[in-house]
Amino acid sequence: MRLADSLIRRGAAAGEQALQWLSVAVERATDSEAFYAADQTPFEVLLDDGLMRLRYYSPLENDRITVGEQELTVARQEHAVPLLLVPPLAASTMIFDLLPHRSLVRYLRARGFAVYLVDWGDPDADDVHLGLRHYCTEKLPAAVAALRAHARTQDISLLGYCMGGLFALIYAGWARDPGIRNLVTIASPVDYHEMGAAGELLQRLRLPTRLVRRFTGFRVHNINPKYLRIPGIAASVAFKLSNPKGTLAAYIDLLMNLGDREYVVEHATTAAWFNRMHDYPGGIVQDFIVRVGLDNALARGEIPLGEARSSLLRGLDCNLLAIAGDTDRIVPEASARHVLDVVASGDQDFRVAPGGHAGVFGGARAPETTWRWAADWLAPRSRAAADQAA
Repeated sequence: MRLADSLIRRGAAAGEQALQWLSVAVERATDSEAFYAADQTPFEVLLDDGLMRLRYYSPLENDRITVGEQELTVARQEHAVPLLLVPPLAASTMIFDLLPHRSLVRYLRARGFAVYLVDWGDPDADDVHLGLRHYCTEKLPAAVAALRAHARTQDISLLGYCMGGLFALIYAGWARDPGIRNLVTIASPVDYHEMGAAGELLQRLRLPTRLVRRFTGFRVHNINPKYLRIPGIAASVAFKLSNPKGTLAAYIDLLMNLGDREYVVEHATTAAWFNRMHDYPGGIVQDFIVRVGLDNALARGEIPLGEARSSLLRGLDCNLLAIAGDTDRIVPEASARHVLDVVASGDQDFRVAPGGHAGVFGGARAPETTWRWAADWLAPRSRAAADQAA
């Protein structure tokens, strides 16, 4: 009898689990948007140029919020220096507000920062010409101007992830703007010749590149940029292939936890960030192949932007914090660290956080490492000018 009762209980539990698994699977298949939990924090659009938008996140209404596994008291006194978040191009802004309990914008708001976010939009065939000059000397300056008009202050901080960090550095080096008080880069590759196998290939191509330039008229920038546009799906696949074991393990974990709706929501939202990447305009591809990659101009401290314009990174003297991921296969530590050798900042710091290229910024451990380090570093450097001098 005991054996029969035990078998009955196990069978009932297995049946209940199977029904729950089936229920979540059917709902996931018929209403996938119900499992999308990103971009839940309210915001106001301050600027819209038809592609790029500037978001402003209002103060949180809650007195306490959950971040990761911890409860955080929401600060009501705002830091004097507002913070502009700069995302990469292909990866959408989702990762800045990924989940209600893992949202960088909510976290920074709770820590007392006035938070603004650049949304680069989804470029199409009409935007294939866009390159570093357009993003760093036109679009990003327009966002900064709109922020300053809204915040009624000249002093700002910039925080960029991956390519967003490079955009922030290039803009700051071009503008030579004394109002840029602080700059934070996260997983941003400054030395492209230190990027693992890709970096070694770029180094091997230096001599052939010189020969092509000297003896032929071929130039990458003479190619019609529409032929160099990289579709978002290609960027998504490349991102996943950088960590195939992790990608496979994530799908296996999903199957094992398909009956847990909360787990499925988190997985589906994270997967949407990987799957909904935007196109790289051909102009950006040209600039990154030649100026950022082959010429490794960022590592040398000066990058040309066309039309007799250049960005002088080695002239930057704002406060600087750079963070790298300890298992980042896309941006190794050495590539991210090199920014300290380029800029002239007297106040600079470098830290290594746990996680790969996505995890260091938006992973489960990011709130207690990358986010907290950035907020703790920015807070004393974001006081009013008079208090800062004192």
